[in-house]
Amino acid sequence: MRIGMQLDYSGGFAEAVEQLRDLEHAGLDMVFVAEAYSFDAVSQLGYIAAKTDRLEIASGILPIYSRTPTLTAMTAAGLDHISGGRFTLGLGASGPQVVEGFHGLPYTAPLGRTREVVEICRSVWRRERVVHQGRHYRIPLPADQGTGLGKPLKLINHPVRDRIPVMLAAIGPKNVALAAELAEIWEPIFFHPDKAAEVFGPSLAEGRAKRDAELGPLQIHVDVPTAIGGDVGDALDAVRARLALYIGGMGAQGKNFYNDLACRYGYAGTAELVQKLYLAGRKDEAAAVLPEEFVRALCLVGSADEVGERLARYAGAGVTSLSITPVGKAAADQTERVRLVETMAGLVS
Repeated sequence: MRIGMQLDYSGGFAEAVEQLRDLEHAGLDMVFVAEAYSFDAVSQLGYIAAKTDRLEIASGILPIYSRTPTLTAMTAAGLDHISGGRFTLGLGASGPQVVEGFHGLPYTAPLGRTREVVEICRSVWRRERVVHQGRHYRIPLPADQGTGLGKPLKLINHPVRDRIPVMLAAIGPKNVALAAELAEIWEPIFFHPDKAAEVFGPSLAEGRAKRDAELGPLQIHVDVPTAIGGDVGDALDAVRARLALYIGGMGAQGKNFYNDLACRYGYAGTAELVQKLYLAGRKDEAAAVLPEEFVRALCLVGSADEVGERLARYAGAGVTSLSITPVGKAAADQTERVRLVETMAGLVS
């Protein structure tokens, strides 16, 4: 099992990247850079590639709507080139509030668009002349929709790899099936290892039944809040606050994918109450109603022995890599972060 971490640059980007060297030496395998409606992830990933030697870099995630498929492919090939083949292309559909509210694009057909984006990217990386006549993307642009001068082109450069790993972020049943069919890596959020087979199993089986054998076994990458040792009360409070934010406030009422997931885990009544309180501005109360067993199930917080036992459950559920989000003391202290990575590297080995 590999260990990753999302880059937290709230204290300064250059400073955070310099700290990655220590984390890399401590055993960190991967670093992820998010892209929601903040700075773009691509420029930062390029900087990280230049400042690290072994660390794998990944977008976590690039929204499929905000770039053309061919630009996404070019960007991935460029990042893979400058990193010496260390890049993973993390893609996701984001949500209508960001896509329509920030990018001004209609949030339509996320499944169909994702499929076509992946197909076009792989065609570009193989240096084929890109000809794609899909429902959502047509390349070259048909003559009656433009000047008529467009012609099939192929990537000028030779990519480091003709198949850059694709990681799809997905939690909905159809999205998960698509990830299991098309992607090298599936990235769920709020992964409950004890309920994963029940909630995600049918979708994974559906997708794997259509999976190309050349893709190899599906890798599963999970983001999980982590704190080991000492008083874990503050760490659990941080996990509660994060869960309340997503279940209660990430999306409109009736259109919140994380709330839906909590319902599928068997916490429908709690999810409804959390959302009601959160949208009413009562955020602390929303966090407080989350059951202890639910909070602990979605994090790695406790003693080294407790976390080791939980890691075994993640491994048993098929998880192949973890992106640890430090909570508690390690969230703000580099020395503690290094110690956390060293401990996790020892536990997974």
